[in-house]
Amino acid sequence: MDLPNPHLLLKRPINIKVIVTPRWKEDVQQQLQAQINQLDGQLQQLEPQAQRMISELEKQGPGAVNPAIAQQISNIQLQLNQKKTEILERKNQILQELQKVQLLSDGQEVPQGQIESFFRLEKGDNFVSKLQVEIVLKDGIVEEIRGDV
Repeated sequence: MDLPNPHLLLKRPINIKVIVTPRWKEDVQQQLQAQINQLDGQLQQLEPQAQRMISELEKQGPGAVNPAIAQQISNIQLQLNQKKTEILERKNQILQELQKVQLLSDGQEVPQGQIESFFRLEKGDNFVSKLQVEIVLKDGIVEEIRGDV
């Protein structure tokens, strides 16, 4: 028995774009600055933590006498430097993002991410156009839904 109107229910990504406004720029800058502050806090905590660990190891015996302790201290210092480098690289990325946001013009559309949505596909539908859907937001309000919903 044939179904009267066969169809499929499929999932698709929907691109989210935002229209740059002074309010949006301020919100994004505050979020990025909060991330920078958090990374700075992590950097400040790293050195004292590493020093405490090294002090504990040194209490077990001087590194010159015990090569295993010297190796552990060396490993801690290496890990400290690696972690510092990771944090500084992330901070640099965020600073670059912050600079890009500051250079955006009001009214400009920028990608903000993606969400997923289900859609109905039937015989005769244009599959490609069904996949090309995006939502445009302005200060959190839907301004436009583009594409074949």
